[in-house]
Amino acid sequence: MARRALPIGPAGWLGAGSASLVLALSFGTLGAVLARSGGWGVLGPADWAAVRFTITQALVSAALSVLLAVPAARALARRQFRGRGLLITLLGAPFILPVIVAVMGLLAVFGRSGLLNGALGALGVAPVSIYGFQGVVLAHVFFNLPLAVRLILQGWLAIPAERFRLAAALGMGPPEIARFLERPMLKETLPGAFLAIFLICLTSFAVALTLGGGPGATTIELAIYQAFRFDFDLGRAATLALAQFAICIAAALAALRLATPSGFGAGLDRRARVQWGADGAALRIADALILTLLSLFLLAPLCAVLAAGLPNLGGLTAPVWFAALRSLGVALASTLVALLLALCLALGIVRLGGGRGRALETIGMLALAASPLVIGTGLFILARPFANPATLALPVTTLVNAVMALPFALRALLPAVRDEDEGYGHLAEALGMRGLTRLRLVTLPRLRRPLGFAAGLAAAMSMGDLGVIALFADPGHATLPLQLYRLMAAYKMGDAAGAAVLLMALSLMLFWLFDRGGRVDADA
Repeated sequence: MARRALPIGPAGWLGAGSASLVLALSFGTLGAVLARSGGWGVLGPADWAAVRFTITQALVSAALSVLLAVPAARALARRQFRGRGLLITLLGAPFILPVIVAVMGLLAVFGRSGLLNGALGALGVAPVSIYGFQGVVLAHVFFNLPLAVRLILQGWLAIPAERFRLAAALGMGPPEIARFLERPMLKETLPGAFLAIFLICLTSFAVALTLGGGPGATTIELAIYQAFRFDFDLGRAATLALAQFAICIAAALAALRLATPSGFGAGLDRRARVQWGADGAALRIADALILTLLSLFLLAPLCAVLAAGLPNLGGLTAPVWFAALRSLGVALASTLVALLLALCLALGIVRLGGGRGRALETIGMLALAASPLVIGTGLFILARPFANPATLALPVTTLVNAVMALPFALRALLPAVRDEDEGYGHLAEALGMRGLTRLRLVTLPRLRRPLGFAAGLAAAMSMGDLGVIALFADPGHATLPLQLYRLMAAYKMGDAAGAAVLLMALSLMLFWLFDRGGRVDADA
């Protein structure tokens, strides 16, 4: 239990082992890069400008994503309608798509020749630009709004239905329900969701490269890339990576201090089909309008990608299909590793509690602060004396993808593990249920919903990742995202569009298959 002094059991040791692996991949690879460079680098005015821009756009992007997600998650939580499950699945598509594919869709809608500027031109209004600060923020909101909706929706559905029945019996209306039920849940859920999105935006690379990239719109990750690619200044890259770590750790500590337990306790696992106090016509119209606008914003770019790629799907060559099979293998393996790491960390955090639990939780979020470029370069430096890095491309990619997905899986599992421990921990201990017995009979059944969501998210993210594989892989071991980038570099845009549709379909399929057994509407 989180509030009792207990000896370090198997869960604590497993959590510590998982945390050690994260530390090794985060700080160990940074140390390898630093040792190879021979010392720290010096940050110039352009680097400090990149730091300021990174923090500003991450704060704005995370705040907008969370604020817009609250009414959307509330509408989904209290409404049952035909196609709700499909809508929830589709709303997750932007987050799990490869960045460059989604950016292509955004440009088709918001770019210079996009649908929006076409409509504005027909009305005689000056066109808007998607490039620079506003473009980076728009893209980050597009990617992260669905994640915020899903994380906050998990919190809404975690409120026991008995609390809403009690509110109805006491004659509470929407203001009282918001004050006594919804706001306590949001105080517990929003800091974690804000932190996850802030860290994602903080380490942004492809978005800034595509829609920013100029002197006034450069992120820290893009500055690290420039230090590696153009200057080969490893010391400066290591210094920038350390600055990124410091910002992320400060944000994580602030979010952990702001989060407060909701205190709802355990329920009887019954869900309210429609939340009491939300039956008015005005509220129904408002919820429908919110979900319609959300769907248009998130799905229109995806439809643009489909329209460009579907006609070319049948003409894809054999290397593309073999790359898709490699990506599937990497995604499945990295999902298994990510779930094992996240479950061990979550159990360790809850069982240890106190300062040790908070330390493990902070370490679990470190992967979001780590630079994949630094990790890849560090692993290349460490592996080069012993083996050809190209032969380790797929195993290394599997491990790094698992660690990069770990923070999201941990955020999905940790609240449920805490609820299980607080609601059933005393009873399990009184019955002598410990170790694997408790895990099998008590913990895992109550984690079905977040485990499914975490597995789907990890698999889809790994399926669309383009990071370490680009540093290690030879032409015969490319994954589908790398093959897609090579097609674009060769100006085979038709084949690239078809590969983008294939990648989108496989990512959504993996997410749906894993999420289906435990998704938020599994009993709908």
